Amino acid sequence: MANAISEPGKAPASLFGQAIKEAVFTGLLTFGLFLLYIGFKTDQDISNALIIYGRPGLLAIFVGIAAVGRFLMVLFVHPWAKARKDARAEVPVHDIEKSPSFFHKHFLKIALVALLLYPPVIVSLYGFQGSLKFVDNFGIQILIYVMLAWGLNIVVGLAGLLDLGYVAFYAVGAYSYALLSSHFGLSFWLLLPISGILAAFWGMILGFPVLRLRGDYLAIVTLAFGEIIRLVLINWTDVTQGTFGVSSIPKATLFGIPFDASPGGFAKMFGLPMSSAYYKIFLFYLILALCMVTAYVTIRLRRMPIGRAWEALREDEIACRSLGINTVTTKLTAFSIGAMFGGFAGSFFAARQGFVSPESFVFMESAVILAIVVLGGMGSLTGIAVAAIVMTGGTELLREMEFLKHIFGPDFTPELYRMLIFGLAMVIVMILKPRGFVGSREPSAFLKEKKAVSGSFTKEGHG
Repeated sequence: MANAISEPGKAPASLFGQAIKEAVFTGLLTFGLFLLYIGFKTDQDISNALIIYGRPGLLAIFVGIAAVGRFLMVLFVHPWAKARKDARAEVPVHDIEKSPSFFHKHFLKIALVALLLYPPVIVSLYGFQGSLKFVDNFGIQILIYVMLAWGLNIVVGLAGLLDLGYVAFYAVGAYSYALLSSHFGLSFWLLLPISGILAAFWGMILGFPVLRLRGDYLAIVTLAFGEIIRLVLINWTDVTQGTFGVSSIPKATLFGIPFDASPGGFAKMFGLPMSSAYYKIFLFYLILALCMVTAYVTIRLRRMPIGRAWEALREDEIACRSLGINTVTTKLTAFSIGAMFGGFAGSFFAARQGFVSPESFVFMESAVILAIVVLGGMGSLTGIAVAAIVMTGGTELLREMEFLKHIFGPDFTPELYRMLIFGLAMVIVMILKPRGFVGSREPSAFLKEKKAVSGSFTKEGHG
């Protein structure tokens, strides 16, 4: 017979040969890409002379991982994904969400309960001092990005306006709190809404020049706006202290009760031992409350006429105008409301850090926030939250992976490769889930019965 008959449960010989070919090609491509980046390391000796070290072992490990990964993808993952897709194609679309599981139906409630119990569980496992890292790095840090991504989701996910300068509003909120609290002694609870209002004002200022722009042109202008804000923060040294930043920023208080060692402090007032963990736990619940407010406002706005106008603008601006919708006010409200939540997050960031500088608001922050929105599924709050946990938590998790030094050598620093892993993860997710983690969404308006809208019927990238 010309073609060998493959045994049941085994891949055909042609597929095995294709997997070998693609694995070899991937290995060669990886070798060429990583030869200079991974294969060599530069250093300086005591006389400042350049020294180049070869790292063939580390390069071989990267090439091997890429080749083996591609081999397994072609031989096993692709056939399995195709069979799964064919099986799902045979099921009617509306039957897919007809009988969701208990976890799927109550996912949001379970997630909220888990977040509320997270600090006490971590404290019981690691103690107050041992819980600082987990509450701060894996709790507060992730929730800040969740809030920022939900704010950007209003602009990008709902209104369809590509904003690459969202970090500018984050910076406006942070510096508003830092400067007003330092120079005028205003409290956090008063400056939180003020920071949001100021950021919303700057969102409207950005909205006016881009009213006639769409697509790539809009992205370029918003990118320029973000860079303008950063350069102003660097060069306006009389107010912002330039690259030195603003330090000694007052902390947030629990309605007037400070978290310090004073007699009126939180620990002394309640007879507790002194620990900085109380302040971190307070900040955790504070940013969690801010995230819940952001989600609630977004859901309510989406069901209102302005939310329907945003979605109409996203789908087709020309058709939106033909329906009599004022696209000027629609765009301005999207920019201002999204910027407002960025300002809230910025003021919280300044209170948490106690120090702000322009280095915290570079373009990479905007890129990460936008990536979270796209990977989660634009328009999906749940998907964006999951993407923020995976991306931000995964980056923080790299710092804890000391065991990788035993694999890649003692000089291997995992966190230095976070952007490489981050980019690879984005490519994989976009190949496997092109519409984001959540490819279906519930309709904003429905008649009698609410049914999930499959990703097959939504515009790619809009969830």
